This record gives sequence, structure tokens and C-alpha cells, in this order.
Amino acid sequence: MTWGGFNWKLNFRWYQVPQREVDRRGGDRSQPTRTPTMAGGLFAIDRKYFYEMGSYDEGMDIWGGENLEMSFRVWMCGGKIYIVTCSRVGHVFRKTSPYSWPGGVGRIINHNTQRIVEVWMDEYKDFFYKINPGVRATEYGDVSNRKELREKLKCKSFRWYLENIYPESQLPIDYLSLGEVKHKSSSLCLDTMGRKSGEKVGMEKCHGQGGNQVFSFTAKETLQTDDLCLDVSTLGGPVKLFQCHGMGGNQRWHYDLEVFCLTLKKQLMTDDDTCVGVNGQRVEFVKCRGQNNEWEYNKESKTIRHINTDQCLGKPNPKEKDVPSLGKCTGSDEQQWHLGGLKESRL
Repeated sequence: MTWGGFNWKLNFRWYQVPQREVDRRGGDRSQPTRTPTMAGGLFAIDRKYFYEMGSYDEGMDIWGGENLEMSFRVWMCGGKIYIVTCSRVGHVFRKTSPYSWPGGVGRIINHNTQRIVEVWMDEYKDFFYKINPGVRATEYGDVSNRKELREKLKCKSFRWYLENIYPESQLPIDYLSLGEVKHKSSSLCLDTMGRKSGEKVGMEKCHGQGGNQVFSFTAKETLQTDDLCLDVSTLGGPVKLFQCHGMGGNQRWHYDLEVFCLTLKKQLMTDDDTCVGVNGQRVEFVKCRGQNNEWEYNKESKTIRHINTDQCLGKPNPKEKDVPSLGKCTGSDEQQWHLGGLKESRL
């Protein structure tokens, strides 16, 4: 079974229902499922309640993002959203869009999504902007009336939403850094290269444009990018991207002390629940789940140590010039890294 979620780019996604929700329903699959977010056009709501809660954001254009905006608003302002498991809904898809898109589809989506993050996401909007830096050039209009609505409804914080409604979110609730991970001697940055879970993490010239170079060092000691973590499964093995599992081990790193985020779970994380992990001596991107993606950062020596193997992240080896290596911690320049957006007070 699935429920609604989202990634750092605020794309709606279907994810497997977590065990805690299965337990809440007593294992009865026929019972309604509490869901953090909903799909846009497939919901039923009391008409009076719909308008009391602010209906739709009239500042949004055409299509896109209204489902997440309503989901955040309902949960944060005292309501609930359920997927009624045994309901049946027919959805007719048109061959072509019946709408015109002034300025293009991307501009409309960015306009709408910025209105969401500016009103509802508090400090966590940084994840959206770091991985989509070009979005800031899009005008999103006046949101003062939506902020007034939030105050009027006495809505809770977005942190409350993450802690109580969606703790499984790809956004780390606590983190140490959010930005690029720059290698000192080569001046290259960790880069997902657009690769998927199970593939090697790369290194490229630092461009400062976010996107594939956005990582977070989390409170769980993982290096994460959305739902993927840096993972190491064998001593001296490659660093890969795997699904972040939150259990440390091969995904646990220590940083001896743009864009990646260093979370308070000690994960180096970037978009789509992706973390920096280790597979042998290879550095790879993995989902942020399990022990191979825990890392430790030392702000004095500026080294990133993989906790499970006690080895440090270093410059690429001669055979694979775009892939960082893993080796015995020496503290040399070749193992020194700069973390963008580092929250030093949390180290």
C-alpha cells in the first residue's frame, strides 16, 4: 500500500506506507490510511470546511502544487487527511492540456511552489531553494493574505508537521549542513551526476548552482541528497548512493570539520532521500536507510570519516577521476573538505 509524500523539489510522490501507520490501523488494510499529502484532483471535503480552511490559494496559477499546499494547511491547522482504501475513483486523462501556460509550464509550477514554501515551510524552505536555485528568479506574488490565514487558523509549524505527521519525510528534521561538499586539494565537489540508487557518487567542478551538488550532513550522521545516502558496504569499497535507511552502519559518516546537507543524524544528504555511502573503497549514492551511510565531520581537520569502516573520504583515484576515494584517515589535504551551509553551533 502507498501514501502521499514529496521530495526536496516538492514533487508529489507515492511511497510505501510505513510500519507505524500499519500498526495504527491494527494491521487492517481496509481501514483508512492517514496520509501526509494527497494527489490533487481526487479528494472529497465538506464544502463549509473547505472555505473555512481557506479554499484554494487564489494567487496560484493554472495547475500544480495546490495539493501539497492544501495538505500542509489541513494538517498544520488542525485537520486530517485520509486515503479511504476501499473507495473507487475514475480519473479521465486528456490527450492534451486544455490550458495555456503563460511563460511556460516550468514558470507556472515554480510560481505556485514558491508560494507554498514561503507560507508553510518555515526554515525548511532552504532545501527547496538550494536544490532549485534558479527558482528565485520567478515572481510568486503577494502571499501576505495566506500568511494572515495561517495566523488566523493558529496553525502549527512545519517542524511540527515533520515530527508528528511525516517523520519519514526525505527532509531531515535536524541537520548540520546544507550545501556543497568541496574537496580541498582538487577543488572538486561531490556530485550525484544524476545517478540512481546503487550507482557511484561522482565528483565535478563546483558550480554553486545547487541541483546535483546539494547534500545534507544529517543528525543521523549520514550524507544525504533527497532520499539517497552515501553508503559503504565493504572495507575499501566504492562509495555509492543507496536509499537512506536511518540505521547508521554503512551510511554513517564523521566529519572531522552549494549543495549537500549535513544532518544531525550524521548523514550527508541531498535530493530524493539520497545519501553518501560507501561500497568497499568506492564512494556511492544510496537511499538514506541503514548503517553504511553514517559519517562524521571534524571541523578542525576538515575530514569526513565513514564510521562503519573508520576510513576517510578523499580525492579521486587515478582510474576513476570523477569518483571520490576512501582510505585510511591521514588528515592530509587530499582528505580535507569544505561543507557549504555548515551550522557550526551544532557540531
